[in-house]
Amino acid sequence: MPQAEGGYVSLEGTGVNNNGQSIYQSTTEPTGPVSVFESVKRAIGQVVGAGNAHDSDSDLLNGSGRQPVIIGSRDRDKTGKTLNTKMPSAPAHTAEEARLLGTMPVDPMDDIELRSVQLQFPHARGSIVDSCDQRRITTDKGEILVAIQGDTSKPAILTYHDLGLNYATSFAGFFNFPLMRGLLENFCVYHVTAPGQEEGAPTLPEDYIYPTMDDLANQLQFVLSQFGLKSVIGFGIGAGANILARFALAHPDKVGAMCLINCVSTQSGWIEWGYQSFNARFLRTKGMTQGVIDYLMWHHFGRNPEERNHDLVQVYKQHFERGVNPTNLAMLINSYIHRNDLNIARTPPGTPGTEPSAATLKMPIMNITGALSPHVDDTVTFNGRLDPTNSTWMKISDCAMVLEEQPAKLAEAFRLFLQGEGYEKSQ
Repeated sequence: MPQAEGGYVSLEGTGVNNNGQSIYQSTTEPTGPVSVFESVKRAIGQVVGAGNAHDSDSDLLNGSGRQPVIIGSRDRDKTGKTLNTKMPSAPAHTAEEARLLGTMPVDPMDDIELRSVQLQFPHARGSIVDSCDQRRITTDKGEILVAIQGDTSKPAILTYHDLGLNYATSFAGFFNFPLMRGLLENFCVYHVTAPGQEEGAPTLPEDYIYPTMDDLANQLQFVLSQFGLKSVIGFGIGAGANILARFALAHPDKVGAMCLINCVSTQSGWIEWGYQSFNARFLRTKGMTQGVIDYLMWHHFGRNPEERNHDLVQVYKQHFERGVNPTNLAMLINSYIHRNDLNIARTPPGTPGTEPSAATLKMPIMNITGALSPHVDDTVTFNGRLDPTNSTWMKISDCAMVLEEQPAKLAEAFRLFLQGEGYEKSQ
């Protein structure tokens, strides 16, 4: 019997005595130190039975095709079980399996399948410009740019952008979102851009007096008259939301509902006034400096926006550096920081000498902010001055600029808001 020093010997195979079955049923024989007499006796026995052993070995090989396996002590674990230390071999295929595998295509994703994949609603930022009809409307405070998106026979949504942006940079990503594209089949959107804020706009004349926030709100009356709109749905962000709120206060019968994002209802505080005054001065004298860009990024995205969406931050930084006219933006910032209070208040019902609905906005309002936005407190203040029976305050998590960072949540909320007001049928 073959031996392994310091281990055990295991024989597997078949023999003559049991008609091709296993000679030993997984028997093992301990090996250890033996006497000289036993060693000589075993060697003589092996020489005498060499012929028979050769025949037995031949039968073993012919019967199973396997040789005896010597298992050392290193090949066993602590419990005595055999360890599987051999590398797994590749599965052997029969001739029929090989023929079947040979008829299969190497790459199932061929060119025909790839060409058949198409996007129904491409999410491209610049496509909103191509799909809009741009018009210049003359007002008592100069011309403003209005971009029309959709069928003018449908109900109107009027949008207004924030500081440092225009209609394309503010709303291109949101209105190209698939859910919004389907929603806009039932509406026509009128994107209003403040004077001199469109991309590539020439510098306004030095003697041009930029409109105040109330004047910018009054310009919307010229837009409605130009296109024959009796009522609109307001959709504004930041400074644009403040302008729409002023227009709704002055013309409550012309606004059916409003969705306002990061709306500020109070006048500017000392800190905001100080920072923005320096920004306006630098924009006039030195152009778009790094300090101004940092403040605009904080205004839109809050703190540490690179940790949330690095690519989006780079897009907006490039826009502030290349797509904004610094002098025109300084004029808009100057008007924004010199805004007056909206002078609205939530009047308790039954207050003597006052009308319950006269001191605040009458139309339904959805007041939205992002959880990471620096304007959360401003929206809370604004919400406290609205009628709770027709207003809703919503804070969307994990974002500061809701339009860009959480368009799906905002689109769903806006859709449900319009359905609740009867503007759109449920889908």
